Amino acid sequence: MKINTSISVVIRIFLWLVMLFGGAYIAINIDANNPLFTSPLFHIASAFFGFIIILLAFRAAANGGRELAKGKDSAMPRLETNKLVTTGIYRCMRHPMLFGLILLPLGWALLLGSPTFITLIAPIEMLFIIFMVLVFEEMEVKKKFGTSYEIYSKEVPMVNFSKKCLRKLFTKKKRYKD
Repeated sequence: MKINTSISVVIRIFLWLVMLFGGAYIAINIDANNPLFTSPLFHIASAFFGFIIILLAFRAAANGGRELAKGKDSAMPRLETNKLVTTGIYRCMRHPMLFGLILLPLGWALLLGSPTFITLIAPIEMLFIIFMVLVFEEMEVKKKFGTSYEIYSKEVPMVNFSKKCLRKLFTKKKRYKD
């Protein structure tokens, strides 16, 4: 059975949104009487860090998406490519947009100021996102690009925590040259 990448992407986005909003709903209900959840000082500090993390998440997604767009022609659906992109941020990591997806549950949890979401639900969601990328994304790109992707995956790590690579991921594109 051939899986249409567009359908796969829509399913993953749907699952991701259900996790974010469902996790928030569950956590807030659990934390309703938690003294930390009702502390204004905790909420201010938590929201500040949440905002920063969400900003970084969107920056990573934008930078990865902008580079990924170079690998498609105008007929391709959004979030899809017909060429293997190995330039820009993809030169130092295979899944830069994964950072954005992984950071969002934590940023959202901090923004909401929910101790249960921060310490329990967000980490589970982050692991689930990694699992989805490992299983679905890697499988799809291997099938789509074959040997080229196999060679690329041996040369470039899935993620890269080097300063140079993280700077490239989180810096606005106009200020960072490849």
